[in-house]
Amino acid sequence: MNLYRNVKAQIIEMLTALQSEGVLPAGLAFDSVDVMPPREAAHGDMATNAAMVLAGKAGVKPRDLAEKLLVKLKALPEVSAAEIAGPGFINIRFQPGFWQALVPVILKEEAGFGGSDMGSNEKVNIEYVSANPTGPMHVGHGRGAV
Repeated sequence: MNLYRNVKAQIIEMLTALQSEGVLPAGLAFDSVDVMPPREAAHGDMATNAAMVLAGKAGVKPRDLAEKLLVKLKALPEVSAAEIAGPGFINIRFQPGFWQALVPVILKEEAGFGGSDMGSNEKVNIEYVSANPTGPMHVGHGRGAV
């Protein structure tokens, strides 16, 4: 189970419903929609960029689209609060019961809980820099690493 992937799937279902209601145009791709932790924990449990990335393609203002999505998010029983931040990001806070229901899932899935295939089959470049261990560390070591 990947919690962020599950919430993203729910948001995409809501966006699909907005398409069927005529709020969003048909054929709009949701590839760029993401669900992530908010930059500050005080803003909620999760955040989505859905309104920001789709508004231009849909020909609507991000905040207007966020308000339509907000109505659907607030209707979910596991959501305790959802609010628009800035120009159209949506911060989501979940009920305590939502988190409590995850405990049996975590215990069942053990190390598999939260697994992700993000970045699979992609090449990465890893560089390792070691400071000289014979002398005291100084700012130049950091500069040399960069």
